[in-house]
Order: sequence, then C-alpha cells, then structure tokens
Amino acid sequence: MTDEPEVSFGTSPQAYRHWRLAVDGPVATLTLDIDEAGGIVPGYELKMNSYDLGVDIELYDATQRLRFEHPGVRAVVVTSGKDKNFCAGANIRMLAQSSHPWKVNFCKFTNETRNGIEDATANSGQTWIAAVNGTAAGGGYELALACETILLIDDRSSAVSLPEVPLLGVLPGTGGLTRVIDKRRVRKDRADVFATRPEGIQGKQAVEWKLVDEAVPKRVWADTVAERAAQAAAASSRPDGTGITLKALEPDGYRYRHVKAELDRERGLVEITVLGPEGGVPESLERVHELGDEFWPLAMTRELDDLILRLRANELELGTWIIRTRGQVEDALAFERVIEQHSKDDWLVNEIRHYFKRVLKRLDVTSRSLIALIEPGSCFAGALLELALACDRQYMLDGTIEGDEQGDEAQIMLSASNFGTFPMSNGLSRLESRFYGDEDHVAKLRQETDRRIEAREAVELGLVTDAPDDIDWEDEIRIMLEERASLSPDALTGMEANHRFVGPETMESRIFSRLTAWQNWIFVRPNASGEEGALRRYGTGRKAEFDRKRV
Repeated sequence: MTDEPEVSFGTSPQAYRHWRLAVDGPVATLTLDIDEAGGIVPGYELKMNSYDLGVDIELYDATQRLRFEHPGVRAVVVTSGKDKNFCAGANIRMLAQSSHPWKVNFCKFTNETRNGIEDATANSGQTWIAAVNGTAAGGGYELALACETILLIDDRSSAVSLPEVPLLGVLPGTGGLTRVIDKRRVRKDRADVFATRPEGIQGKQAVEWKLVDEAVPKRVWADTVAERAAQAAAASSRPDGTGITLKALEPDGYRYRHVKAELDRERGLVEITVLGPEGGVPESLERVHELGDEFWPLAMTRELDDLILRLRANELELGTWIIRTRGQVEDALAFERVIEQHSKDDWLVNEIRHYFKRVLKRLDVTSRSLIALIEPGSCFAGALLELALACDRQYMLDGTIEGDEQGDEAQIMLSASNFGTFPMSNGLSRLESRFYGDEDHVAKLRQETDRRIEAREAVELGLVTDAPDDIDWEDEIRIMLEERASLSPDALTGMEANHRFVGPETMESRIFSRLTAWQNWIFVRPNASGEEGALRRYGTGRKAEFDRKRV
C-alpha cells in the first residue's frame, strides 16, 4: 500500500494537469485530458482517462471558478480530449492500493463535487451538458449523470456503463445507481440489467432506456453539441455581471484570517473558531463586488470549506471537532441581511448564499463528532447559528466567565435564515430536522427571531443540549469530551449519520446515506479488497474468488 500524502485542495486553472477550461461568451468547455503520469499518489498510471483525487480537486476548483469568476457563463460542456474515450472512471489500481479511509474520503469528495454541479444548474443558471464523445464507464458515466443533459456520440463503439458490480465487486460509488433511477427515471429492471452488463449500452438503446438524452451521429457531433449548448445558454436566467477573482488561500497551518483551528492530538480533537466580521457593513452592492473574495461571508466560507476538507483528509484520528464563534452578534446579522436582501437580484450574493449552504452540507456529512460550545463573546446568530445546529450537541454557558470585564452572558439569535435558507441534504432546515414532526414548535421558534436568547431560555426552547453554569462549565465539558473519546469511532460514525438525517429521503440524501454506507461496507469486504477479491485481481487474468454467503 502506498504511503498517502498530506492533501492540499488549492489549485488554479494555470496549475491544472488534467482539465482544460475554455470560456467562449456564454458557453464554457471543460475538457478532461488526463496526464497519465499525474497521479496524486505514486504507484499507478491514470490510463484511459481514469481519475483520482487530484483530478477531482481540479474539477471542484473549476466548478467554483465558473460560478464566481465567470458569471456570464450560462452553459458548461464537459467533454474529453481523448479519442473514443470519455472517461473510464476512478482508477482501479489507485482503489486497489489505497487505504480504506482514503477510498472513503475520495468517494465522499467526489460525491460532493457532483452534487455541486447539479446545484450550479439548479441555482446558478449554469446548465451542465455532458458531451460524451467516447465510452463513459463507471465514474465517467457518473460524471455525465451529474449533468443536466447527456449527449452520446453514436459511432457504433461508444457506450455508457456502470461495470463496478460485475468487474470489481463494488458499487458505482458516486451516485450512479441512485441517479439512474431517481434522476434519469430508468425502470428498475432495466437499471438492474444495465448495472450488471459490463460492456454497457450504446446509441439508440441508451436513449430508449433514458440513460442518455440524445445519440448523435459522428458527422454532426460538433455542430449538435454547439447547438445544444447555445440553446441551454439562451434559456438561462443567469444575469450579466463581472466576475471576481478567487485568490489562493494562504493559511498558516490550520489558521486562516477568519477561521482558526487548534489541534489537540493527545485528546484527539480539534478546536475550530469562526471569527465574525469586523468593521462596517458594505453600504452598497457595488462595494460588495469591489471587495470580491474579501467580503467576509465569502472569505469565511472559503476558509471553512478548505479547513473541513483538509481536516477530513489529513487528520483522521482527531475524531471530535469543537466549534466556537467569536464576534458581535449585530455585525454577523448585518452581513446576513445583505445576503438576505440581495440574493434574488444579485448573482454574486446568490452565489455566496448557495456556497455557504454547500459548506454546511459538507459539515453535515463529515464523519466526526461535532460539538458546539456557546460562550460569552460568541456570535452564533442567524447563518452562523447554523454551525451550532449542524453539531451533534450544543452546550451553552449559563453565566459569565470569571475575569470577563464586559460581563455579558452567552447569547444566540434566530433569524429568518434558520428556517430554510440553508437546507440540508434531506430538503429540511436544521431546525425542522432537530424538531422533526413538531411543526408547532418550529412555528413557535419563528416568533422568537431577531431577539437575544440566553442560556436558560435556549434550553427551554430546545435549541441547546445543556447549559452548565460557570462553576461546572469546565468540568462538564471535560467529562463530556473524555466520554466521547472513549467510544468506538466506527459506532459513533454510524450513530451520528443516523441521527443527523431524519425524515424524507431525497436523491442527495440517499447518495450520502444508503449508497455511501453500503459502498463503505463493501470496500472492506474480502470479496472486493481481499487478496483474492475483485479489486485486487482486476486485470491480472485471474477471476476473483467470492465468499458466496449473503450477509
């Protein structure tokens, strides 16, 4: 097994090794042209346009830049720079040699990026079109499935397939099974045939089965792709605008300007502090655009996003994340009002709102124990209160901290944004998930917005788990954290995932719960990852040896 490096998620189009991004007016083209020797980890070649985590990091960066730097783009075409090969999916040698945590983090990040593509189509007016100009297998077809429209070249050789079950003994790990039936509305019997047919399905049959939208003859391929992209761009509601530049983040370790993390390896935890805004609120939208990526909501969100990704990938044994905020409630809410007032009429403000939504969702699906500590000087208000509501527990100090000259007690504040502005993957707000089935209580909480709520009342309203007083605070928190650290990390991951997502299933929640849970289990089974398993024996000419017991 190859030693896996510390992962950085920062890149830019100038540094891409695997993607080419070209913008031509309202249409952008993302071309996948893999550098076979450019794997993020040594030990495998990225043949047949197959990908690894490094490829997906570049794709994620491209999706972000298209939304923030290119507001004039209304359609995005994803295609391949390889002849007759769109994408062979995740590199099998990489999967075979990777540790279980690496595979899981890889699949999770890839899923989140695919969901971000769908979010761009739904909420940014950037319609993604897959121009499948060669065979798309496994994760390659899953990339196409994330797009709104799939065009397949009809050249009598190109096909779409999900060959993981018959060839590798695993599942299509980034939403393939779910998107085929939930999004593409493929009949379940046909979906069963498709997912067990390694050679895939071509041309008109792929259209008939709803696996693609259109099979396009080779002679008119380029013209048809251009025409469909132009049609999508013309139908877009995305307004005109001048993009902003997303400059490289330059943290000092895990410390950024607005988000800071302190690692305590002895206790197995991370203390994360989100700093509220400083200074006045921009007086105009023009000033918001002038600030660009320095505008606090965007700057903070980018830093928090990068921190979550880096901690998930690089700090596996720090199983508890403590989340705090510091700042003035009024300042946090003032910036939030800018977002609330202009997200419907300004493209940049809209993008910031949806970006914070996606980062909160990333936190929701992070397999760490999340504990919010609400103390004097916190600014858990409105959108920042969502950070606390995303946690598994919330503790609020009842009283003041000895030596605090201001003597203010801890306070939280609800705002309109806590009632659906930042929905979870299940389509519910975090308050609706917290009080699932108790619509009367949620309605009562709506009447408590825009006022300060102190500890005892927060307990009564069910907004925090407990509110120890200043005498017991340190001991209560210490004991709670020690108890958490004594429990099985595997059991905690399963418990937390079950508790966080209540109520209705959506396509997105199914991908992150049912499908991902099964894939994670299958990854550690000998039938897939054992010495005689399908992943290890793929390409050797030797058949996998399966334990035939159904468990």
